[in-house]
Amino acid sequence: MTSRILLSFLCLLFFSFQSLAQQKRTKIGVAGLTHGHVGWILNAKDRADLEIVGIAEPNRALAKRLTEQHGISMDLVFDTMEEMLEKTKPEAVTAFGNIYDHLAVVEACAPKGIHVMVEKPLAVSLDHAKKMKALAEKHNIHLITNYETTWYPSTFKAYEILKSGEVGDLRKVVVRDGHRGPKKIGVSDEFLEWLTDPKLNGGGAIIDFGCYGANLVTWLESGKRPISVTAVTQQLQPENNPKVDDEATIILNYENSQAIIQASWNWPIGRKDMEIYGLTGVIYADNPTDVRVLQAEGYSGFEEEKLKLEYQNTPFEDPFTLFLAVINGELTLEEYALPSLENNMIVVEILSAAVESAKTGKTVYLK
Repeated sequence: MTSRILLSFLCLLFFSFQSLAQQKRTKIGVAGLTHGHVGWILNAKDRADLEIVGIAEPNRALAKRLTEQHGISMDLVFDTMEEMLEKTKPEAVTAFGNIYDHLAVVEACAPKGIHVMVEKPLAVSLDHAKKMKALAEKHNIHLITNYETTWYPSTFKAYEILKSGEVGDLRKVVVRDGHRGPKKIGVSDEFLEWLTDPKLNGGGAIIDFGCYGANLVTWLESGKRPISVTAVTQQLQPENNPKVDDEATIILNYENSQAIIQASWNWPIGRKDMEIYGLTGVIYADNPTDVRVLQAEGYSGFEEEKLKLEYQNTPFEDPFTLFLAVINGELTLEEYALPSLENNMIVVEILSAAVESAKTGKTVYLK
């Protein structure tokens, strides 16, 4: 009887501690409001696991519009990052400004031990990325990158099938991402201003959507760097994107495989899909929840299996669940995982080489 009472007491104590842990709200700061994805964090304001304590945004009209829209007090808005960090003391910061400013966010947060999550891609250049990595390592903070495709069940099912050997050794990956273009889909003026600026975004479609493919292929290739990068860009909508490309094709050459990344602001419909070709079959990740597996039969025949997936309740269900799990020590990212710094350093290296290749008309061989 005594042992049962003790066990019951321990169980009660455990669940009490668990309940307290669940009630802890991590203090989050928001760096910038000009990114079109910022609604992701603003919509999370009432979550039980996080609390938005401060927002750094100098554009008061934009801040007023978005805070009113999401029911957030303007008292949380500060003109500078430094003031927001000093007065609100966040544990972590999510960056929703232009890509060029990612470095400034890390420069402000890292010395204070504040963890950072940026929207894709990590940085506009390899120089910026290296500085960010050095700061993160020096001050022992987590620095992760958010991609929408990281939260697709189809992404992980495709990876699982490939690594199981079901379609044989990897030979080719084709990744297609994009939409009709930022102007045509009606992004905000604040977003459009920097998204089509070669300095603030690093390029056009080659950066905005080329990063998805580079991220996924680096993961599928277990962190291998390509031998070479070849890219071709076009400007098919000069009236909408006068300063940057809007059409890009990037070819990555590996020792035993090849990847083709088609990044476009000219698709008639929005898309984020992937094809993975092995020696004996192919995996199609058609959208977030649909996967097809084709096993080759004869010359052109095949046997097809269709999978309809559902979102799972895991740390990979959304960016903030994962970010909190990482910074609270509940999850250690595998090496070269999609959000990881290791993976995204290679992504920036690939994109930088792709931009150089498109400008020079030559294949760029990575050192």
